Amino acid sequence: MNNIHIPPVVKNLLIINALFFAAKFVMKNAGIDLDYLLGAFYFDSQFFRIWQPITYMFMHGDIMHIFFNMFALFMFGGVIESRWGTKRFINFYLITGLGAVALQMGVQAYEVYQITGSVFHNPVLVDLTRGMAQVGVPGISAEARDTLIGIYGFPMVGASGAIFGLLVAFGMLYPNTEMYIMFIPIPVKAKYIIPVYILMELSLGVARVPGDSIAHYAHLGGALLGFILVKLWKDKDNNRFFKYYE
Repeated sequence: MNNIHIPPVVKNLLIINALFFAAKFVMKNAGIDLDYLLGAFYFDSQFFRIWQPITYMFMHGDIMHIFFNMFALFMFGGVIESRWGTKRFINFYLITGLGAVALQMGVQAYEVYQITGSVFHNPVLVDLTRGMAQVGVPGISAEARDTLIGIYGFPMVGASGAIFGLLVAFGMLYPNTEMYIMFIPIPVKAKYIIPVYILMELSLGVARVPGDSIAHYAHLGGALLGFILVKLWKDKDNNRFFKYYE
């Protein structure tokens, strides 16, 4: 364990996420829901605050959510930060996280427009003290009503968008690295695993499986920004990039 090196940005991100996760439960006992304060709401929601597109990256739903995100940050982020340096790495992490919430809100805006004819003029009023929601759009189906309540009344939390950006960066920079995946007994190269994972997220996002609360389009937004940034930086600064791992 003494030989494990964690680069500074990854180390600080791990600490910050752990502190936010602990604070979430401490503050909940005091009657303050940090998910509603720091999670990312749709921009027309009564709960939206200007800082949320940044702070949502440090909030997580449950122990498994934060465990898998932080494990991926540790496994892939350390390699990428050691290669890029602290400044480029933190820029990449934050930009992919912002790209994730931007695409998610874009999809939400489209859904709201399809139902109400506008992306503004909040039709949903949520009363947290009574656990109730009023939807001011007459004549819509129960499914459309639930969609609006989900968009306006529930926040997006987690670092998954930025993590997907890191996964894409790792796959582009180290495509031939062999990885072991659960239930697959043989190693598979990163250049095969990660594109399949992205396609799975796309199919799940399009399918809109009932009861699925995962923000798949946020994952895709982080992955897309990750791909664009690696391509831009590689083309602009090609002489400083290592050759692909063979």
